[in-house]
Amino acid sequence: MIINAHHIPNGTVLRADVCVVGGGPAGIALTLSLADHGLTVVLLESGHLTADTATQALYNGEVTDERLHSPPDKYRHRLLGGSSAIWGGRCMPFDPLDFETRSHVPFSGWPLTYDDLLPYYPAANALAEAGRFSYSAPQALGPNVKPLIKGFASDRVSTQGLERFSCPTHFGQRYAHRLQCAQGVQLLLGANCTALQLHTDAQSIRALQVSTLQGTRFSVVPRATVLATGGLETARLLLASRDISPEGVGNQHDVVGRYYMCHIAGNVGTLTVKGTPSQVRHGYERSPEGIYCRRRLQVSAREQRRLGLANAVARLHFARITDPGHRSGVLSGLFLARKLISYEYSKRLNDGEASAATYARHLLNVATDPLHTAAFLGHWLTQRTLAERKFPSVILRNRTNRFSLEVHSEQIPQAASRVMLNERRDALGMPMLRVDWRYSQADIDSVRGTLDVIAEEFEASGVAKFEYQREQLEEDLLRFGAYGGHHLGTARMGSDPRTSVVNADCQLHSVRNLFVAGSAVFPTSSQANPTLTLIALSLRLADTLASRLIGRAALHLSTQLASEPLLATGAIL
Repeated sequence: MIINAHHIPNGTVLRADVCVVGGGPAGIALTLSLADHGLTVVLLESGHLTADTATQALYNGEVTDERLHSPPDKYRHRLLGGSSAIWGGRCMPFDPLDFETRSHVPFSGWPLTYDDLLPYYPAANALAEAGRFSYSAPQALGPNVKPLIKGFASDRVSTQGLERFSCPTHFGQRYAHRLQCAQGVQLLLGANCTALQLHTDAQSIRALQVSTLQGTRFSVVPRATVLATGGLETARLLLASRDISPEGVGNQHDVVGRYYMCHIAGNVGTLTVKGTPSQVRHGYERSPEGIYCRRRLQVSAREQRRLGLANAVARLHFARITDPGHRSGVLSGLFLARKLISYEYSKRLNDGEASAATYARHLLNVATDPLHTAAFLGHWLTQRTLAERKFPSVILRNRTNRFSLEVHSEQIPQAASRVMLNERRDALGMPMLRVDWRYSQADIDSVRGTLDVIAEEFEASGVAKFEYQREQLEEDLLRFGAYGGHHLGTARMGSDPRTSVVNADCQLHSVRNLFVAGSAVFPTSSQANPTLTLIALSLRLADTLASRLIGRAALHLSTQLASEPLLATGAIL
């Protein structure tokens, strides 16, 4: 059942087996799985079915340096489905070595293994609508698939790994009906959790305080609580709940909000491939079930360990859009239209103030490349705008066999990179966030080592040459700051409470009935986008909660809740 929380009478106390805070991919996946187990769930979602300016403003905060990190209200959407409303759909699992303790990656090592999570990846893939759980090109695309670059083979650099793309699936739109019909589920929209109230011994949750922007206030008393509010808001809620623990819930060792990671990413250098453009498959390929897939370059796990490199991948990409020297009418058109594109995707088109001469050269590119531009617009309209499964991104025909490498690298965790509360408060009286994201020289050096291996292997193959400006690498990688909406590690998982917030079951070390779902628990960031792994972790958490709650004297509240007067207000769908 879906209800507008504003219709709940003031002072109401709701009871359920589990209260899930946050209706993004993690919270929705978790709620549906808990319902399948027969548990009753109250799912609190701050937003509604569509975006709302006042609700979105609850994300407002500040950053230490906006050149390094976007304001907290960007790259996040406060509505049912969360930031899946704007994601690009890229799916890939973490690699087995991501879970290892690596001497060259401080604070690495998960308290669970790749094999512990592997059983949940196929279901996560299905929820994300990314097809089969198959991330090897020969397995996903067929044994006769053509190579990424004809003639290139290396034991040190793989080209067989790939990423798969969701529709991209807006989890709110896709799963609202299932949530509406799920037995024992109450989804409350416009419901903002403003405090986690502990029992006096600080070892368990007593209640959650909930408010709406219209002034309604009520509470939820669950057997277990799960925070699924993303890497930033999870830390905010834990730190702001200070009635029993002045330092914040789970923050006895000052770890909550620390070890904050994004990804290190940027377009670097020039890869020149010998031969004809037909020898390179740099775009998207479709699997037999119709899923868009794309291959990338990755240094082997063995070489990463030997050379002390963080995990990273590189994709073949076109030249910098902002430089009209590419002579592409399509790229120049994107540059000229950048102010009409959403913040999330236009930021990387804003590279300083362009001169009148630069604008003129971009206009000339559009004027002298009309056929290519028209063909691109037709393809974009039919295969992106109007298509149910959308073409993932801009891919252009390459006539010169010259590419840049789009790097996406793991960030090495460090305690000084953190999110914290500031003195300002939002419309609900909650303290706002201050984000102090930091990177290290080790992050840049690791990417440099990765690029050097790739360059060496291309040189040895004789089929291509990769060159980049070593002294400019840091600028290239940090030109637009931290990578987008990947907010990781602020309630990290580990075995030692002095350096982590939750254990292998995503339970807070110090609070036995409080759990965290989502990327906040990631101890390390991998080369991969976080969505698929956070969904898999949420499904694993659902099994953990079911085994604990059903194995004891479970509450059977569905009959009781169905008779509550507040439910008579009806669903909003």
